[in-house]
Amino acid sequence: MSTSAAASQNSKDETDIRAVFAAIHEAHRNKDAAAIAQHYTRDAAVFDLAPPLTHSGIDLREKQAWLETWDGPVDKEPGDFKIMVSGDSAFCHGFYRLGGKKKGVSEPIRFWMRATVGLLREGDAWKIVHEHESVPFYMDGSMRPAFDLKP
Repeated sequence: MSTSAAASQNSKDETDIRAVFAAIHEAHRNKDAAAIAQHYTRDAAVFDLAPPLTHSGIDLREKQAWLETWDGPVDKEPGDFKIMVSGDSAFCHGFYRLGGKKKGVSEPIRFWMRATVGLLREGDAWKIVHEHESVPFYMDGSMRPAFDLKP
């Protein structure tokens, strides 16, 4: 593949991967667990904020139940993602901004979390095979999550 063809493919891959993140954001806003899950492999290693320490793939019932704890749309917006593609593999890191109104909570929730995402190309689609989210916490002994940080 020529250098210009490789650059063109890399640009297309990055655009396609950003479209995956945008689709996941929209699926959260629509509270559609199935639309979220379609972007993950069945056995994706998912290290999200909720216990247990790891999940294998997306459990539709669990995800839908969590989405229903929100009053209105859920924002899980990607921010400042760096994407590196090599053949049929991609490695990404950046931030998600999670926000919305939780049922039974008076104030809206909005905070940034760190994310690392690994994807594999399956046919013409990119699928998430690894996702790790985290929120830093203050190391002053309080163990408070650092929800006030911004990228």
